[in-house]
Amino acid sequence: MSISSQPTVFADRHIGVTTPADISAMLDTLGYSSVDSLVDTAVPSDIRMSGTLDLPAARSEEEILADLRALAAKNVLKTQMIGQGFADTYTPPVIRRNVLESPAWYTAYTPYQPEISQGRLEALLNFQTMVADLTGLAVANASMLDESSSAAEAVLLMRRAGKAPATARVVVDQNVFPQTIAVIEGRAEALDFEVEVADLTAGLPEGEIFGIVLQQPGNDGSVRNQSELIAAAHERGAMVTVIADLLSLTLITSPGEQGADVAVGNTQRFGVPLFFGGPHAAYLAIRAGLERSLPGRLVGVSKDSAGDPAYRLTLQTREQHIRREKATSNICTAQALLAITASMYAVYHGPTGLRAIAERAHAHARTIAQSLAAAGIPLAAESFFDTVVASVPGRADEIIARACDAGINLRRLDADTVGISTSETTTPEHVAAVAEAFGATPAAAVAPGELGFVAELTRTSDYLTHPIFNTMRSETQMLRYLRRLADRDLALDRTMIPLGSCTMKLNSTAEMESISWPEFAGIHPYVPEDQSRGWRELIADLERRLVEITGYSGISLQPNSGAQGEYAGLLAIRGYHRANGDTQRTVCLIPASAHGTNAASAVLAGMRVIVIKNTDTGAIDLDDLRAKVEANRDELAAIMITYPSTYGLYDADVREVCELVHEAGGQVYIDGANMNALVGLAQPGKFGGDVSHLNLHKTFAIPHGGGGPGVGPIGVAEHLLPYVPSDPTGTYSVSDGVPVVATLFGSAGVLPISFAYIAMMGADGLTRATKTALLSANYIAARLTEYFPVLFTGEAGLVAHECILDLRELTAQSGVTAEDVAKRLIDFGFHAPTLAFPVAGTLMVEPTESEDLDEIERFIEAMITIRAEIAEIIDGAVELEASVLRNAPHTARVVAGDAWDRAYSREQAAYAVPALRHDKYFPPVGRIDGAFGDRNLVCSCPAPEAFEN
Repeated sequence: MSISSQPTVFADRHIGVTTPADISAMLDTLGYSSVDSLVDTAVPSDIRMSGTLDLPAARSEEEILADLRALAAKNVLKTQMIGQGFADTYTPPVIRRNVLESPAWYTAYTPYQPEISQGRLEALLNFQTMVADLTGLAVANASMLDESSSAAEAVLLMRRAGKAPATARVVVDQNVFPQTIAVIEGRAEALDFEVEVADLTAGLPEGEIFGIVLQQPGNDGSVRNQSELIAAAHERGAMVTVIADLLSLTLITSPGEQGADVAVGNTQRFGVPLFFGGPHAAYLAIRAGLERSLPGRLVGVSKDSAGDPAYRLTLQTREQHIRREKATSNICTAQALLAITASMYAVYHGPTGLRAIAERAHAHARTIAQSLAAAGIPLAAESFFDTVVASVPGRADEIIARACDAGINLRRLDADTVGISTSETTTPEHVAAVAEAFGATPAAAVAPGELGFVAELTRTSDYLTHPIFNTMRSETQMLRYLRRLADRDLALDRTMIPLGSCTMKLNSTAEMESISWPEFAGIHPYVPEDQSRGWRELIADLERRLVEITGYSGISLQPNSGAQGEYAGLLAIRGYHRANGDTQRTVCLIPASAHGTNAASAVLAGMRVIVIKNTDTGAIDLDDLRAKVEANRDELAAIMITYPSTYGLYDADVREVCELVHEAGGQVYIDGANMNALVGLAQPGKFGGDVSHLNLHKTFAIPHGGGGPGVGPIGVAEHLLPYVPSDPTGTYSVSDGVPVVATLFGSAGVLPISFAYIAMMGADGLTRATKTALLSANYIAARLTEYFPVLFTGEAGLVAHECILDLRELTAQSGVTAEDVAKRLIDFGFHAPTLAFPVAGTLMVEPTESEDLDEIERFIEAMITIRAEIAEIIDGAVELEASVLRNAPHTARVVAGDAWDRAYSREQAAYAVPALRHDKYFPPVGRIDGAFGDRNLVCSCPAPEAFEN
């Protein structure tokens, strides 16, 4: 089949290389007569699909938007007063339009190249400052996945950072949300330590304890002074984590002031829609001294080559994917886009505005409480922030139904108990309707500012004092601030991002459009099933399509990142072995070339990692594999492989690898990070896989958002279906006893993107996309191999969807490093390829199917020009330290400055190729000194004076 046959309108717009002339030119370079012959040569025949994908016919943009409108209409949008960690909120339109819906923000990549990420890094530093200020703790990271997994991460942090014996347990207050307890228990079960759930109002239980977990406000809405309990835990040698509602901390004494070591929670109510459960940016903050134990990303302040302040991800050696099998967490991605949204909400409202919002929500809750108390209805707590829990023996269902008829959802804790949670969207009419649903007379409204908790719980300390939280009050100011930050960055809306293994493809506007529609975005994750029929129909349809694409028997969409998908998939394998009585099967084989999170996830799933060698050609060393399978035959749980491999190769012996492991009783986990080279050509569930995670934020068009949201669903074979993640609340009918990793459908809010992508591409479009990715990657490899040798190729000299450019010999000759090349590419307006992974001293390039030939040629021209600059150093014409490469990137201030004493011209620095004269990006900072930032840790907003020269 020709790559351009059976075109669909959307596929022709999504795929960059579509014209016969461009395709012919690329094929001529490669020496193939057709794209199909190229693909037939590159992809091993024994893994190929026998037919085509059985998917519905492709839909146009107009048709898919109509389909999504129809699905949205099946959801019932009510006022959400369920609470349980999720609140209705109002996203200021200036933030919704210019962050959530702006490709400048949602198409950006993780800020590993900080010089071109200063805008998103500043926004994330605002987030960290906001969290640290409100929690009263020293340092906060740059967002976690969700509140429950953040609490689990905090438990692991306390376990490794404390001094308690290995046999000690963690004690979780029974007043913590049930979904959070479920996630903590799942983590503990896999790592074999004890979790005790206890009523901590009665004091600490006896025995060895490494940590306690409290919640403020609690599951019953109560707000308590926890200082004495925290002090008692410290006297016992235990650390303390408080799960805190961030908005409540504008009124309540912070966890840090009460003595907590760690605070975690969600920032969803800071302007991030409910999204049927996610994505939402959680947070994790710590006291001083725990920085190197902190999971997740941490933005810090360093300096650039001119000595000016500059932002970067700091202490990166503590990141878990770098630590591999020594990892204590598998957090790799974040929820950056949602963290940025939340931070901008705080910037826009400031401390005064946030406090006013909190006071209104609190006043409405107090009015409800007074209404119910006057009617003789007992309440769970007298001291609360926004949640009132009422005891109504035998009447819960009746009251909830009456409120529902009035357009309001309340929380059913059990047949005798109802919860009501207020928010910034609550109105006096809602308050009156709730009272009437209980059969009570609405009380006189409590005035905002009249606080209903004791004096020692009333916050008196300042927060959000930095000018950034006290200057952006008008929409004009906010609009310009967002534009200023976006202009500092390079995202996919401006340039190709040729990152190997990260698949930075087009995120089309039609795919993105529906996610902020209220009928999707305004649905609480725990609404009655009949209110989420549109969501459930969309999710079921997406699952069916992913089953067909992968060849597996079922899909779980719960994991809300790729690393969470790895963890969930390994837990399914673990559960399967345990159900068969094979509790000794705990060994996980992982090739040396694998993603670092593979090893980290295996450790978290309670497995012991054994590394398999790779050959000089990049393939799995079958002799080493056979030896280690035999040596661990009785203990073998699984092998984790990436296919195509992390080296960008279709290993011809993948079936043999799978059969070796299966024969020994193990399971095969196929990492789906490189699924963009398989869709429509091969199905991992059919060539040997038992489970795979998919990166919907890679292959299936959900944007990276500056480092998140990610979605990592798992596909599993039939025998693993009983062991996929279950329901954290018991609300829905799913498998029992299986550890959970997130809310029921994870980051459901972004699933319409992948649904629309697959539906608009159709079977033919998806297959064409894969073939085009192969064509473009091999074209780049062929054009650049004489300048930068391609490190690994298959037997026919071809790569898969990415190629590794080997700079090691050039580095030996010239001293120019792969990092120098990465920084020089910024001067050409490019984000660098993946640096030093999977092989140090290399660059891994992946063009994806979305890039057109002109953009590919622009990248090739830049790389050839850089190679010529390296040659000047090798020939002795230019000294390395004085070279344009070592001094890249070049800011406008440097190029336009009065002083210029460099060994190369201003023109070479800024306009090395003619096209740059028409479309030039200048980075806002020069090369950043990473070591300085690590030695001088600053992880909150610096004073404005720091930027004065």
